Amino acid sequence: MLSRDWLAERLSRQDVPPPDADFPLYVHPPERRPVPAAVLVPVVNQPGGPTLLFTQRTAHLHDHAGQISFPGGRVDEGDADRVATALREAEEETGIDRGRVQIIGTLPDFDIQTGFRVTPVVGWVEPPFDLSPDPFEVAEIFEVPLGFFLDPENHRRHRDELNGRIRHYYSMPYGERNIWGATAGMLYSLYRILTGRA
Repeated sequence: MLSRDWLAERLSRQDVPPPDADFPLYVHPPERRPVPAAVLVPVVNQPGGPTLLFTQRTAHLHDHAGQISFPGGRVDEGDADRVATALREAEEETGIDRGRVQIIGTLPDFDIQTGFRVTPVVGWVEPPFDLSPDPFEVAEIFEVPLGFFLDPENHRRHRDELNGRIRHYYSMPYGERNIWGATAGMLYSLYRILTGRA
């Protein structure tokens, strides 16, 4: 089922169920001008089934230090579009040659309270490929089976208060790794598009 063509077909529909009114995710207020950014959601065609590739950010970074994320960053002036941003950033952070990535779709933009509006770009990657992580930004690169994120039993919902505001967010713990926040929110969008479930 989880072939490149099937994923591309599902992503092309952008058939996303309505959001859960009881679990609202953050959206920038109209008066705020978000910083445009993009991430690459790398789907790696492994023999045992597709995996998703993640980075663990280094502990000293100003934004999202130590967190698990998809490779990506803010849009540069020279980037032709969000796809170009995602491919450039992924190559800089992980060493994956952009020529080895076939773009198969995008996910809905995701707003982050730190001021970014992120476009997740989904790319299909055929092994073998070389990894050369940027030591300043990336502490580790690892993969998780795509099927793990398509099982709702692996999704967690959280509600807490930060700076006087209630926030809602997802987490999807995998072994000792805690995938949460914006990355888990994007994964939940991917889950909803691929499965058609709310």
